[in-house]
Amino acid sequence: MKTEKNIFIAFILNISFSIFELVGGLFTNSVAILSDSLHDLGDALSIGVSYFMEKKSKKGADSKYTYGYIRYSVLGGVITTTVLLASSILVIVGSIKRLFNPVEVNYSGMIVIAIIGVVLNFIAAYVTREGDSINQKSVNLHMLEDVLGWIVVLLGAIIMNFTDIKVLDSLMSIGVALFIFINSFKNLKEVVDLFLAKVPKGMNLDELKEHLLEIKGVDDIHHIHVWSIDGYNNYATMHIVTKVKDIKELKSKIREELEEHNICHAILETEDDVCDDKDCHVDFKTTEHHHHHHH
Repeated sequence: MKTEKNIFIAFILNISFSIFELVGGLFTNSVAILSDSLHDLGDALSIGVSYFMEKKSKKGADSKYTYGYIRYSVLGGVITTTVLLASSILVIVGSIKRLFNPVEVNYSGMIVIAIIGVVLNFIAAYVTREGDSINQKSVNLHMLEDVLGWIVVLLGAIIMNFTDIKVLDSLMSIGVALFIFINSFKNLKEVVDLFLAKVPKGMNLDELKEHLLEIKGVDDIHHIHVWSIDGYNNYATMHIVTKVKDIKELKSKIREELEEHNICHAILETEDDVCDDKDCHVDFKTTEHHHHHHH
C-alpha cells in the first residue's frame, strides 16, 4: 500500500510543479528551467504510468497471470527508466547547443523558482524513499534527480548573478543529466536481468547446492533453476534424488534451507532413482549419456 501511495504523491507534486515551472521558465527566459519543465512533465507522466502499474501489481494470481501481477510493477520501472534515459539525453543535447549561444537570463527570478523547486522536490524525494519495488526505486531516482537539478540551478543562478559566466547554466544541466543517465542505466540493467531469468543477485548456486546436499537423505540434486519475479521474491525448481520414505519431512527441511537463501516458492520433484531425462536437454551433463545414433 505504502509504495503505491508514495508514487501517487510524487505524481501530484510533479504535475503541479511542472506547470509552475513552465510559467517560470517563460518568465525568466532560462533554458535550464524551460527544458527542466518539459522534462518534469515527462517525469510526471511516467510516474503516472508507474502508479497504475504498481496498483495492478498488487492483484493476486489468477488464471491468466499465474504468478500474480508483480511484473507489472517491474514494467513500470522499465517505462520510468526509459523516460529518464531519453530525457537526460535531450537535456544534454539542449545544453550543448546553448553553450555556443548563451542568452540573457533573469537571474533573480531564476533563484526564486529554484528555491521553490528544491523544497518541493525534496519533499517528493523524501516521500518516495520508502518502498521496495524496482518501480519505486526508479520513481525515487526521478525525484532525487529533480532535487539535484534544482540545487544545481540554484547555485548556478546565484553565481551567474554575481559574475558573468553565462556558460554555467548549460554546464550544470549537463552534469546533472549525466549523473541521471548513469544511474538509470544501472536500474535498467537490473530489470533486464529479471526478464532474462538470470539467477537473482547475491545468490550463489554452488553454495546453495552444497547446503542442500548436506541435508540427510538427499543423495543428489539436479536441474536447479532459480529466478526472481520482481527482484525480491525468488522461485526455484529442482529434482532431488532420495531413498527416504518420509518425503514430506525431507521436503520441509529443504524448504527451510531454501528460505535461508531467500527462496520462498519452490517446486521440488523427488525421485528414488537417478533421473533419466530423455526429453530434457537443460542439464548438459546428464544428456550426454543419451545420444542415440541415427543411421
